[in-house]
Amino acid sequence: MCIAVPGQIIDISNKDAIVSIMDVETTVNIQLINKPKIGDYVLVHAGCAIEKLDQVYFNDLSDIFKSILDEDESIDE
Repeated sequence: MCIAVPGQIIDISNKDAIVSIMDVETTVNIQLINKPKIGDYVLVHAGCAIEKLDQVYFNDLSDIFKSILDEDESIDE
């Protein structure tokens, strides 16, 4: 199973960007995104930004991922 995660572009260098995904910074390829800029919300899959997101959808997805992680932590207890 593959999954894409929401993130925010915080820096751009040529064809790559530093993206913050749940407070973890990672480098992703941004060649599939039209006119990427710092502050854009993107969907990241397999090291590539594959789609721009609006802020509302980004917030919704982020909340879903956080709740999944919170549930997973409560199972381990």
